[in-house]
Amino acid sequence: MSTQLTLSGLNPADFQKEINNKQVSLFVLKNANGLELCVTNFGAIAVSLMVPDKHGKMGDVVLGHQTLEDYLHTPEKYLGAAIGRYGNRIAKGEFVLDGKKYQLPVNNGPNSLHGGIVGFNNVVWDAVQEDMQTLRLYYHAQDGEEGYPGDLAVEMYYVLTDDNEFKIIYKAHTSSATILNLTHHSFFNLSGHLNTEITNHTLEINADFYTPMDDVSIPTGEILTVNNTPMDFRKPQAIGSRINDDFEQLIFGKGYDHNYVLCK
Repeated sequence: MSTQLTLSGLNPADFQKEINNKQVSLFVLKNANGLELCVTNFGAIAVSLMVPDKHGKMGDVVLGHQTLEDYLHTPEKYLGAAIGRYGNRIAKGEFVLDGKKYQLPVNNGPNSLHGGIVGFNNVVWDAVQEDMQTLRLYYHAQDGEEGYPGDLAVEMYYVLTDDNEFKIIYKAHTSSATILNLTHHSFFNLSGHLNTEITNHTLEINADFYTPMDDVSIPTGEILTVNNTPMDFRKPQAIGSRINDDFEQLIFGKGYDHNYVLCK
């Protein structure tokens, strides 16, 4: 068992544990430019991502914990993790597919969030590091798991490219009709995670419209213009410049937690 610390200061030994008869470990990816991505196969979590700033100083730009035990007991259980079977909220945990109604576990107010009680963020993925820059992750969700129909085989590749990209490639196969919305849940702070303030970050979103939501974060079905609202990031704006405006959508989302309709 390696005790050599990673560039981000993580000890791989702190991520060694058997959970549900499957081995959890820490995998370290590096590219030709010295970037480092650390991933644990518990929840397929991106634990750290070391990149250089404009002065060449390396810093960790994704929020994460120092040990596996921290992840097992964190109140923010989606931190850096894979999300599935279905990212975001499903109203009342209900959907109809091919004329049949399905009921999912409700775990976020009246809604089902990010795959339910035990989503993809909370399982041990099979993992194989194919080379220094590529990690293959695999999970098989059983038919009926968290209320979803169909056996679902999910394969993900985490790739740290020599263009300094953190790239995620998804593949999925199902035994029957189902619904699926896979995503990733890293929290990025380009100042490095030791600086917790991000409201001074400049953001630009190439979108003329967004989808408003109700007070439990379910889209209303409307598509509204960002024009003359604090939702407008068509020109670069500091994230915090209007975040405290008296605007209903910011109140509902406790800030920006919305879907944007991107321009082509």
